[in-house]
Amino acid sequence: MNNEIIIDDAWFTVSKIDDDTFAISEFGHWEKVHSFLLIGKERAALIDTGLGIDQMKRMTDQLTDLPIIVLTTHVHADHIGSHDQFQQIYVHEAEEDWLVNGIKGLGIDQIRKDISRDITRPVPETFNPMSYKPYQGKPAGLLRDGDVIELGGRSLTIYHTPGHSPGHIALFDTGRGFLFTGDLLYDETPVYAFYPTTDPVDLVNSLDKISNISGVKQIFGSHNSIGLDPDWLTVAQHAVKDLREKDLVRHGTGIHTYEGLRIQF
Repeated sequence: MNNEIIIDDAWFTVSKIDDDTFAISEFGHWEKVHSFLLIGKERAALIDTGLGIDQMKRMTDQLTDLPIIVLTTHVHADHIGSHDQFQQIYVHEAEEDWLVNGIKGLGIDQIRKDISRDITRPVPETFNPMSYKPYQGKPAGLLRDGDVIELGGRSLTIYHTPGHSPGHIALFDTGRGFLFTGDLLYDETPVYAFYPTTDPVDLVNSLDKISNISGVKQIFGSHNSIGLDPDWLTVAQHAVKDLREKDLVRHGTGIHTYEGLRIQF
């Protein structure tokens, strides 16, 4: 999918998906993280806030004057980095504890190592990997499977999609057919459930769940390419069937490849 780049900042790259939908990307980091700003008539939703290497609010201030709610796909460091710049933070109920008390199963030394390696763009002077610490705070509200978030003329449906993490969610923009899949589905690098805090069975069930959503016109994962064809859901269905039939849905079975989709357990 070709998206028009409208801001090419020192750190962030903002791509226009449509007049009211923007990807805010961090291509200077090896994870190629995307956050997404969805603008309604009454308020805007920011899906994740990136790595926290630079301040995302500097970008959102240029895109909308509306109040912004942050909808967290999951509580991993590369998705909550700028949470402290926004007041209205929402997270799935299964990860409220992670947001308040810290991410489980991943030590700060490893987080700092991952956040600071393989950076290809200049970072702001405010970024110090030695003192970097993921956001912790109390959310304004909790999300549950089936919740509908109204932005004013624009509705988002929440799908609880655990596996990569216990409270992972996907969000479906029903009016536009945009499915935001977080770390459940993207291209190029493996989608994974190999950490102790992950669950391969849940991940496969979640892939099965989103592959049955009707009306999907474009898929937006949180890493790598911006915008995938809905045929990826058919690939996901095939992967689910094959992984289950071959008894591969468990930790330690490695990387499994289905066309462009790679899954690591």
